[in-house]
Amino acid sequence: MIILPIHVFIALTSVAVSTFAYFSPTKAKLYTTYGLVGLTLLSGTDLVIVSHSRILSACTSGLVYIGIMSVGIFATQRKLATQKSRQVIDE
Repeated sequence: MIILPIHVFIALTSVAVSTFAYFSPTKAKLYTTYGLVGLTLLSGTDLVIVSHSRILSACTSGLVYIGIMSVGIFATQRKLATQKSRQVIDE
């Protein structure tokens, strides 16, 4: 099953990009995080369908992942908005 390592790689990459985006926020990094989260959800769904794994276990893990990523995305959005408002005030 080649999809499992790809799924794990995408998920870990999305966490890394989200963390990097928080410390150096840009719209491009935020959109990249959105895309990686979407790819993680798609590959996870495919993994559950193809491997007939337990849906409860997969959903629990997926909800934890989405929760963590939502907090990271929300924090990055706020930081980006704060930066933008500071730039407007400074001008």
